[in-house]
Amino acid sequence: MTAKQTQPPKESEARLDNLTLSRKEGWLRFVNTPARITPEALTRNELEQLGEEAFDDYNRQRREWHANLGPINTPQMAALHEDLWDIVDSNVQDGDKAKGAVAIDAFPGLGKTTTVLDFAKKFHKREIKEQGSETAGGNERWPVSRVGLTGNTGMVEFNRAMLSFFAHPGMSKGNAAHFAHRALDCVLACETKLLIVDDLHFLRWRNTAGVEISNHFKYIANEFPVTLVFVGVGLAARGLFSEGHSYEDAVIAQTGRRTTKLDVQPFVTTTDKGRREWRQLLLALEKRIVLADKRPGMLADDLSDYLFARSTGHIGSLMTLINRGCQRAVRTGAEYLSRELMDLVKNDAASEKARQELEVAFESRRLTTKIGKAG
Repeated sequence: MTAKQTQPPKESEARLDNLTLSRKEGWLRFVNTPARITPEALTRNELEQLGEEAFDDYNRQRREWHANLGPINTPQMAALHEDLWDIVDSNVQDGDKAKGAVAIDAFPGLGKTTTVLDFAKKFHKREIKEQGSETAGGNERWPVSRVGLTGNTGMVEFNRAMLSFFAHPGMSKGNAAHFAHRALDCVLACETKLLIVDDLHFLRWRNTAGVEISNHFKYIANEFPVTLVFVGVGLAARGLFSEGHSYEDAVIAQTGRRTTKLDVQPFVTTTDKGRREWRQLLLALEKRIVLADKRPGMLADDLSDYLFARSTGHIGSLMTLINRGCQRAVRTGAEYLSRELMDLVKNDAASEKARQELEVAFESRRLTTKIGKAG
């Protein structure tokens, strides 16, 4: 573990996915890849003057840009980051004290993983800036480690995933205990302080594997000098924070006792504060969109109610809808996001299911995104 940390890759090499974020090289790429450069905004006339090759290249730039519009620093993201800083920075107790864990429990499409990864990136950069990329022992410093769970994750798989992040040569042979001790060695040697466990809802808490891993989380909290950050859907309903009466419930509840529950809320239109936050989000997105016929108010004025109905106030659904709308606007030459064009764009099933009811509510004025107007 004495190898030097690699330099940030070229943008063309920075193709990230959940798998790469579960490896230290992919994580470093995620942290150090510079922000994308916004394509130049061209008018209709300027577009028409481009040669075929230049036109195709410009549209390629816009395809990639619109597919990566986020993250947007929403009030929800800012609030969650503040809570995470409070908890992580307070977990610098002496080694004999168990660290408090965090559970981000929210519905899909609210940006919880995006928010946690953005925080973890900032935490990683802060630690490297303050303490350098190498530890006093000459090892690589890895302030953050990430593990993603699958539907059949057990003790062996979880510990192997921790080792896999560090590219430890001992991840192919051994049992759960061997892997755990090797993972602890990695965490100590690399001075890891933040362990993200994503998709925790895949864990079946109330079977044998679930109880074993719950005990394992307790072991990590006791022995590893890290803050555990769990990310998942319906964690409370699955019993993470419940007391219960059986042995299994008691074991799981002990994890819950040491875990602070945080959530991410959707945007709302029932208050002026909520409407204002929704408008600010649309204005921020407007600034990032690169279409020849874009104009101020394209989203925030003309499509505000419509986009809320199509996304149900979930930022993930909104970002998907805007991304796909921009792709169609570029591909067809429309160069503008209108209701007519957006009606042709499909969104996720949950949003489409709720769309009709919300559209009726907006049309009847029972709901509105307009500030200062009661629904």
